[in-house]
Amino acid sequence: MTDTNDRYVKTGIFLAPFHPLAENPLLALERDMDLLVHLDKLNYHEAWIGEHHSGGYEIINCPEMFIAGAAERTRHIRLGTGVVSLPYHNPFTLAGRMQQLDYQTRGRAMFGVGPGSLVYDADKMGLAAADQRRKLDESLDVIMELMAGRTVTKKTDWFDLREARLQLKSFSQPMMEMAVASARSPTGALQAGKHGIGMVSLGGTSDDALKAHASNWGVYEESAKANGKTADRRKWRIVTFAHVAETREQARQDVKFGLDDFKRYFAEVATFPIIPPDVTGDPADYLTSSGIACIGTPEDCIRHFERLWTGSNGGLGGILLLAHNWADWPATKRSYELMARYVHPHFQRNANALREASYDDAKGKYATAGAQMKSAVQAAIDKHQAKKA
Repeated sequence: MTDTNDRYVKTGIFLAPFHPLAENPLLALERDMDLLVHLDKLNYHEAWIGEHHSGGYEIINCPEMFIAGAAERTRHIRLGTGVVSLPYHNPFTLAGRMQQLDYQTRGRAMFGVGPGSLVYDADKMGLAAADQRRKLDESLDVIMELMAGRTVTKKTDWFDLREARLQLKSFSQPMMEMAVASARSPTGALQAGKHGIGMVSLGGTSDDALKAHASNWGVYEESAKANGKTADRRKWRIVTFAHVAETREQARQDVKFGLDDFKRYFAEVATFPIIPPDVTGDPADYLTSSGIACIGTPEDCIRHFERLWTGSNGGLGGILLLAHNWADWPATKRSYELMARYVHPHFQRNANALREASYDDAKGKYATAGAQMKSAVQAAIDKHQAKKA
């Protein structure tokens, strides 16, 4: 396991996004843009933008379009599709769009892929859920070839490529960063390992979920080895929930703003029960006690992140916060700021270690150094007075 004083964990968000039905959608999307600008200033490393077409709550349909707009408003933060559902797209045209985005962002774009998790999307397109993971495999095999600049001829029951080759070489070298979403099943880990690309673990951070994520990383390592690739934990990211404030009481008060809407969506529409329908009482109690979320202070968040690091059984490369809109806009911005100021330094080569050592060194010499300084000052005064005399 990496020495905690030498570890460097990237930070970012996974933006679905989640917006209540009563809210103005234009203003909601504009606030998502403002969030990325805010995170860019706070030195968050990356943001992954989702693709959803139904359900009314997760309202970004085209992450590439959103990323193109966000790239013009930000300077440093990297922007990824989180994720594009491969069975929904022809792999040739999708690869071409992402290659263009690689140029437009000058290398800040990342290409995250998955099979599609919102069952209503697939249903509206006439896609059988049983076929989605197979189609992920077929599409990703082709996309990896295309992104590398190679020519592909391949026919399946849902696409037919004939000497397909992209018009542009990759702007990022050797190619743009890619990652596969991985939940409880090993599908994403197998594909990510096969191609030696990143893995983004979704599905919660309870004790059982962390065990599943660690197990899937083992699948990744086996798949990578079988395909001549090198497993690199820096390519592994885990998604979790957090909202922090100056006190635990304030954090709990903050999330009353939107947590009930969030719970309702996952009880009535989304098929993955982040908060099970039978949970009664304050959902914040369930989220914190189960380890799914941190709702508390920066110190609580440090402990939460340490738990993820330990649960990875060897370390990981990034921790992404699922952007949840549990709190209103000012409290949300404040939460991200507090994490950037007080949580992130602990996971980025202990950024303040040298400052602390320098402070302690000076503190230890305070008494003697002060006496020496006082003596030097007095000597200068005495010398001056002697000259005047």
